[in-house]
Amino acid sequence: MATKYKVRPSRIHGLGLFAARPIKRGDLVGFYEGRETTQNGDHVLWVQMEDGSELGIEGENELRYLNHSPTPNCEFDGTELLSLCDIEPGEELTFHYGDDWA
Repeated sequence: MATKYKVRPSRIHGLGLFAARPIKRGDLVGFYEGRETTQNGDHVLWVQMEDGSELGIEGENELRYLNHSPTPNCEFDGTELLSLCDIEPGEELTFHYGDDWA
């Protein structure tokens, strides 16, 4: 199966992740992969665990290039990135970094 995304320069910030083919609402886009960390960083995704604790994952795959948007087209469920709407090829994939992000 062809990859759903590719990395290229972004108008939002630096590099971004862009749809390589149509992505339907609710599709699994990919998994955020990396090593566990307790320190924040540029590519750390904080995942809420069932017991209420947070797990930091320092991104090591292409999903680390996701940029922030206040109106995102994707969201994380744990480490799974899911599309919130239909996404056209060439459209940048974004998610909301959280209310504490400035």
